[in-house]
Amino acid sequence: MTMSLGPYASFIVASYAAVALVVAILIGWVMLDYRSQTQRLRELEQRGITRRSGRSATEPR
Repeated sequence: MTMSLGPYASFIVASYAAVALVVAILIGWVMLDYRSQTQRLRELEQRGITRRSGRSATEPR
C-alpha cells in the first residue's frame, strides 16, 4: 500500500521525523532523570535520611 503525499511530501516526512526525534530525546531524558533521582534517594537512605512514605528507593512499586 503506497500513499501519495503530494507536493508537500518532504515537509510531511521531515515533520514526522522531527517529532519522532523529539519524542525519543524526551524518553531518554526521562529515563536518565529517573536513574539519577533513584540514585540520589539511595544515597540519602544510606546516610540515614528516610522517606515519609516508608518505602526504599530499591523497592518495586
